[in-house]
Amino acid sequence: MNELKLNIDDNSSVLKFQQLVETIIDAISQNQLKEGEMLPSVNQIMKETQLSRDTVFKAYAELKRRGVVESVPNRGYFVTQKITKVFLFLDTFKAYKEVLYHSFINQLPDGISVDLHFHHYNIDLFEKIINESLGKYSKYIIMNFDNDQVAKIISKIPQDQLLIIDWNIKAPENAAVIYQDFGQAVYRCLDENLNALKKYKEFIFYYPNFTYHPKTAVEYFKRFCTDKKIKHSVIYSDKEFVMRKNALYMLVSDRTLARFLDQCEEKGFEPGNEVGVISYNETPMKKYVKNGITVISTDFNLMGKKAAEFVTTGDNLKFEVPTQLKIRNSV
Repeated sequence: MNELKLNIDDNSSVLKFQQLVETIIDAISQNQLKEGEMLPSVNQIMKETQLSRDTVFKAYAELKRRGVVESVPNRGYFVTQKITKVFLFLDTFKAYKEVLYHSFINQLPDGISVDLHFHHYNIDLFEKIINESLGKYSKYIIMNFDNDQVAKIISKIPQDQLLIIDWNIKAPENAAVIYQDFGQAVYRCLDENLNALKKYKEFIFYYPNFTYHPKTAVEYFKRFCTDKKIKHSVIYSDKEFVMRKNALYMLVSDRTLARFLDQCEEKGFEPGNEVGVISYNETPMKKYVKNGITVISTDFNLMGKKAAEFVTTGDNLKFEVPTQLKIRNSV
C-alpha cells in the first residue's frame, strides 16, 4: 500500500469525519488504496490526525454503509471495491442539461461517484475549479466554451482521462469528444424540411447579445437561406424582436421563446399560422407548449449515454451526436 496522506483541515466547514471519508475515497479512486488492501488502523489514524476514536469509527462506519470497505474481526478494515470519481463540468444547468445529466448518471454502474460543477462561461471560475480538481478524479468530463484560455487550462488534465462534450472547441488533439455539430447539421435539418419552412414569407434568426450559442449556427443559417433564395435576416437585440406576420423565427434561447409567446398573446397570433417558430434544444415541455414547439436539437439523452460509456470503458471516443429538426404545430 502506498503511503496514505490524511489531511484534515481544522478550519473547514466540512465535518472531520466527512473529510476522512472523502480522503479515503479519493485514495481509492486514485489507486493509492487498491481493492482488497487493508486501511490504516483506527489507532494509526488517530495518531496521525489527532482525531478522536469516535470520529474515526464514524468515518469507517460511513464507508461500510456505502459498501466501500468491510471490517474483518480481529484484522481490520479492507477496501471492497474500486471507486471511480468523475468530475463533470457543465456550463449552466438548463432543462436540456438535466436530460443529459440524468441519462449519464443512470447509465453508470455502482462504484462510480460524480461531482457536478458549473462554470457559467466565467473563465476565472473555470480555471479555479479545474485547478482545484487536478489529481482528485479518474475521469474529467468538460463542457468547453469559446475562450482563448480554455485550451491551456484543460491541458493540465491527462488526455486519457479527459472527455469534451457538447461543443468540440478548444479540445486537445488526442482527447475524447462527444459533440454536436452547430453548422452543417443545421443546414441539413433545414434543407430536409424546406417545404414546411417555405410557407412563411421570411426567416428571422434572433441571436441575442446575451447568448453563448455558437455563431456557426448563424453562418450556416445565412448560407442555407441564400442558397435556397429565402428572404432572411439576423437580429441581435430585444428592440429588433418585434413579431411580424408571416415570419418564421429561429430562437436559441428559452428566454426569447417566452418573449415570442408573449408577443403571440399580445398580437393574437397563433404559432404555426400567422407566425412560426423553431426553438433550439429539446426540453421535456416543448412538445406540450402551444400544442407543440418545433425544435432543432441534438439528442442529449444519447450524449449522456455516450459520456457514461467513456467512463466505464475508457475508450477514446470521437462521436458526433445527431441533430434533428422535429416539426410540430409551431411551424
